[in-house]
Amino acid sequence: MKVLVLGAGVVGTTAAYYLAKAGHAVTVIDRQPGPGLETSLANGGQISASHVEPWASPATLWKALKWLGDPDAPLVFRWARWDPALWAWLARFLRNCTPGRERLNTERALRIALYSRASLKALRAETGISYDERLQGILHVFRSEKDLAEGHHMAEQARANGLESRVLDRSDMLSTEPALTHVADDLTGAIHFPEDESGDAHLFTVRLAEMAKALGVDFRFGVSVQGLETDRANRRVTGVRTDAGELTADRYVLALGSYSPFVARTAGLKLPVYPAKGYSITVPVAEPGAGNAPGAPTVSVIDGSYKMVYSRLGDRLRCAGTAELAGWDQTLRERRAETIVRHAKKLFPKAGDFDHADRWCGLRPKTPDSVPILGRTPWENLVLDTGHGVLGWTMSVGSARVIADLVSGREPEIDIRGLGLDRF
Repeated sequence: MKVLVLGAGVVGTTAAYYLAKAGHAVTVIDRQPGPGLETSLANGGQISASHVEPWASPATLWKALKWLGDPDAPLVFRWARWDPALWAWLARFLRNCTPGRERLNTERALRIALYSRASLKALRAETGISYDERLQGILHVFRSEKDLAEGHHMAEQARANGLESRVLDRSDMLSTEPALTHVADDLTGAIHFPEDESGDAHLFTVRLAEMAKALGVDFRFGVSVQGLETDRANRRVTGVRTDAGELTADRYVLALGSYSPFVARTAGLKLPVYPAKGYSITVPVAEPGAGNAPGAPTVSVIDGSYKMVYSRLGDRLRCAGTAELAGWDQTLRERRAETIVRHAKKLFPKAGDFDHADRWCGLRPKTPDSVPILGRTPWENLVLDTGHGVLGWTMSVGSARVIADLVSGREPEIDIRGLGLDRF
């Protein structure tokens, strides 16, 4: 069967690989000159099933109200005079800020995240793919008793859904990551998730794209998607309009991240996906090539109080965080980048050369409930693989396997109820 995948980020590329493995003739189109050059380029570098707690929760709601007006807050709103997409998204977000919805959305997100993490392990064992991966888990650190209590609450919910974790006292925390020694007095505790991982998502995407090409996948770069052609009588997509002409296939996979709603709209579908702009810096660590550079962490860390993540990528340290709701504006604001630098230097002041850090920002496709949109649509031959938010790489492999099963007419290995567009 001919399948056309729209998008060559980590989500689209991974879907293409598994569709090809299932025996389909796959073409991927993307406006960029290569794979993984938008949101996948410089993200936090984590496979973090432990980071699935939804943004929409009672705790986040009160924090967001406190953050209003603070330009350095973890979440910043850049209010537009008229942005109906944002207002509609926020209305749905508020409806999800209840304890019951938080529990439900955590279970749904964790279901796909755990499946994806296990699938990535199997992929690595089968292919030997490497991407500066580190397998020591992810360490969540907290700066206040209140934040630590929220961390325990999150860990308990995750543990009930099959995610292993262990609470560490200060001594065990420092044994797990000695680079935290000099800030130990500022930390109240930590939770370690030993099965989580970290690595370079862009490198993973590039190398998996090469493996997909070896399976016959045709990547067409520099091609911009303009819309879908449909046959309403038969409820089928008949083609994709692009700036290089119309392309046709038997099945279509929409995996355009934050830009998915624009394309879906041409087929009459309303996707509640809105971009959350995130920032990162990539720092050359001290003494490149050394097995344990002074001050640079070797275990991936999440700072729960500042909503920051840190991942060691060989001789680099990726520091990422913050969210900015500003529409599809990809302007890198120096003040936001400086916030990342400041937090990173405070936690790991001797990690590396912060003066020569590469700065980046990208749009992360958020749904109001922090659960991706996976599965079928009212159009018989169109499936969705989008809305993964900050967990695109974490959920990409599992999502790809679900998409490959659906396109192939097989029942997915996991329960996908509550993951589709129909929940909205």
